[in-house]
Amino acid sequence: MANVQSLDPTASPLDYYGWELRRHREAAGLSQGQLGEIIFCTGSLIGQIETTRKVPTRDFSERVDAALGTDGLFSRLIGLVLRSQLPTWFQPYAEMEAKATYISTYQAQLVYGLLQTEEYARAVLATGMPDDLEGMVAARMERQRILEREQPPLAWVVLDEAVLLRPIGGNDVMRRQLAHLLEFTRHRWVHIQVLPNSVGEHASLAGSFNALRFEDDPDIVYTEDLISGHMTASPETVREAVLRYARLQAAALPVEDSAALIARVMEERYGDRSQPEERPVA
Repeated sequence: MANVQSLDPTASPLDYYGWELRRHREAAGLSQGQLGEIIFCTGSLIGQIETTRKVPTRDFSERVDAALGTDGLFSRLIGLVLRSQLPTWFQPYAEMEAKATYISTYQAQLVYGLLQTEEYARAVLATGMPDDLEGMVAARMERQRILEREQPPLAWVVLDEAVLLRPIGGNDVMRRQLAHLLEFTRHRWVHIQVLPNSVGEHASLAGSFNALRFEDDPDIVYTEDLISGHMTASPETVREAVLRYARLQAAALPVEDSAALIARVMEERYGDRSQPEERPVA
């Protein structure tokens, strides 16, 4: 077991969180078990978080703030902690994504990360066999908080129809994921279009990409390869991406027709078949 006394609070956001949790708990005169009882978790979990062996959640942080009277300290820290759990190569993009005023993305294989359900995200992230799957899932869910802001970025998402047909996590997970996509039809800042298979060849057969626009900074384009991501603000690349995206949008189904297709796939491909079909009476 890690020695709490040896933790360096400057080593990482997670180390700082653990250090502060121990400091405030002891200042309140509480053992790990006593704090656990107050916030409805085990003392063992408190100890694991204090020694950085477990990544805290936002819910945990809010309960700690309420229990210790820390004026939102841990609720503020948790954003930094969870962002630090993202792959190192992805963190710069996540920081830019959080600052963007307009996000446009074409996704050829998967639902865009900001629109994934927790269980869908878990199935996707598990394919990379990470050391801390739950920490990565929590970090992805934290990214999605930008859509909950009072003034969120405008997000325009084009999903290849193949995204709807690929059963990530199994039928139940996919049914709930597609239902989640349909919930965004009521979100004025998120628009989803589906690029149908019937289109055939299209402007981004090379794969997925994201384009971000900002209030003051230059636009950027983000792509990923097998093991890392790449951002560029090259005017030529941005111009080409904008052109290709316009062509993708033109080829994709309108937002209303896209929602209808998502609903149809959800029912026909992933519908609940747990109930036996009624047999006609002879």
